[in-house]
Amino acid sequence: MRGDDVKQGAMWSYLSPEARIPADHPLRPIRDMVDQALAALSPRFDRLYAKTGRPSVPPEQLLRALVLQVLYTVRSERLLMEQLNYNLLYRWFVGLNADDPVWDVTVFTKNRERLLRGEIAQAFFERVVAHARAAGLLSDEHFTVDGTLIEAWASQASFRPTDGSGPGAGAAGDFKGQRRRNDTHRSTTDPEARLYRKGPSQEARLCYQGHVLSDNRHGLAVGGVVSVASGTAERDAAVALIRDARRRSRATLGMDKGYDARALVAALRAEQVTPHVSQNQSRRRSAIDGRTTRHPGYAMSQGKRRLAEGVFGWTKTIGLVRKTKHRGQRRVGWMFTFGLAVYDLVRMRTLLAASG
Repeated sequence: MRGDDVKQGAMWSYLSPEARIPADHPLRPIRDMVDQALAALSPRFDRLYAKTGRPSVPPEQLLRALVLQVLYTVRSERLLMEQLNYNLLYRWFVGLNADDPVWDVTVFTKNRERLLRGEIAQAFFERVVAHARAAGLLSDEHFTVDGTLIEAWASQASFRPTDGSGPGAGAAGDFKGQRRRNDTHRSTTDPEARLYRKGPSQEARLCYQGHVLSDNRHGLAVGGVVSVASGTAERDAAVALIRDARRRSRATLGMDKGYDARALVAALRAEQVTPHVSQNQSRRRSAIDGRTTRHPGYAMSQGKRRLAEGVFGWTKTIGLVRKTKHRGQRRVGWMFTFGLAVYDLVRMRTLLAASG
């Protein structure tokens, strides 16, 4: 018997969002880990909000919504609010009932600014890393560091002379053939972005540099930072990241050829970190020799070094990092760190399921 095509929808439902989400849905273990991290951050949230006044967007729900934005590559907050309005899966993950109103986009972004000032992304990332360490997923002594370019939310035409000699505001201008340098030019859209390129055959772009420190056991990110793009930023970040992440007296650090510099190798050895850097012997002499490369651990570090590239592969294709939608080093760094936390959550879901 053919069913009727009923035009009028039912007015009432007796099933909650929790009952509609399958028990084996891949978001369930991620939601559990997110809730554990947020519960540990509750005292920190209390210090960010006044004791009186109208209730704002709950920080737990705001952060869960940002996790969804990274997981599903939602390109804007406006589209995220639209999805929350009718997507029952999103409502369940964030913690909204079926009839709860969705926040205005402006209200959502203003409340996110409070979390930006409170350095909540770094705290959330640290709680996720602590969870991975408690689950035995980290080695704590063998690491890899790598860097990548994060394209800024600014056009080439916005990169103008700081002395005002260029075309007026709003004029596109023809900069081809002109000599443009970071010490004489600034972007009018994002003044903290810098014109930079990684190789001689690559295009120079307005960008930041993202740096990640990954653990060699499973490739989980254990440290990350965004810096102004420069020729020495990767080396400076490597020392800072390994200093903050190491938990033993000695450690190893795998790196690509771009890190093969005597000053960096000396700085790492002063920190009791063995530099497993890939040798750069093109028309030069490497900063390390056979005393380092002869050990089996060096070859193992070079093999594990590609795990850090997997972090950038995921964050750039899924995690909205290839071209940032934010301006300023602080905001870009906040979202970069938060994206690393979400990447770890996805990896941990798989690793814990395999070990359990």
